[in-house]
Amino acid sequence: MDVVADLHVHTPVSDGRLPLSSLPAAARDAGVSVVAVTDHDRLHPDLTAPVTVRDGVTVIRGIELQVETATGRIDLLGYGVEETPALRTELDRLQTDRIDRARRMTERIEDRLGVDLDVSFEPGVGRPHVARAVDESDADCDYAGAFGRFIGDDGPCYIAREVPSVDRGLALLGEACPVVSLAHPFRYADPEAALELAPELDAIERYYPYDAPVDESRLDEVIEAHDLLATGGSDAHDRRLGVAGVDAAAYARLAPHLPDAQG
Repeated sequence: MDVVADLHVHTPVSDGRLPLSSLPAAARDAGVSVVAVTDHDRLHPDLTAPVTVRDGVTVIRGIELQVETATGRIDLLGYGVEETPALRTELDRLQTDRIDRARRMTERIEDRLGVDLDVSFEPGVGRPHVARAVDESDADCDYAGAFGRFIGDDGPCYIAREVPSVDRGLALLGEACPVVSLAHPFRYADPEAALELAPELDAIERYYPYDAPVDESRLDEVIEAHDLLATGGSDAHDRRLGVAGVDAAAYARLAPHLPDAQG
């Protein structure tokens, strides 16, 4: 499949490495003409409209929002975000929680290892920032080891984030975004439970670079049954765009639901 739109990309505003200034060049290198910036719990401050054009590349202002369900946490992707007061209030709360959480995890690791970690406690901070600081410190522990030994979900230094309920998240994104999609359904412990949200969604992330084969026919079945859009993206945290995404036909179905591009 020829990917023309990568609809799941992170920047340094959350835990990615690709700055917005470098995004057009990275998109061109990948042969991608549309990119959705979907930082965790945060709208990119330099994207001033729901859809813009930067150096010939269409950039969709998006967000990835984690929510709590009865069977575990899942991620929602919002596209073409028009910020609302309610969404801004919730994102501010989430960033305050992120900063506090990162500081507490950092302190726990420092106490265990007897090292000082260089972590910037600012909006967007998350576990990857703490893990990178461990890797760059005097500790005998690399990035992967920081997760495996300390801040993985069952780790001794792990602290859970306080995320909104799925109903709250859907309401916030539904008011702010013309398209709300379920991110990477087969990354959850109970994919079927996640897919039960289909009637409340506009789309499902159909194309994603999973580490193992998944039941793609099941996704097609749900998308067809509920007349949903198919989204897709690389979940890029570096400059390698286009690893996954949607082709021209799928994007042509999505584009009319988004605001016109500005710039």
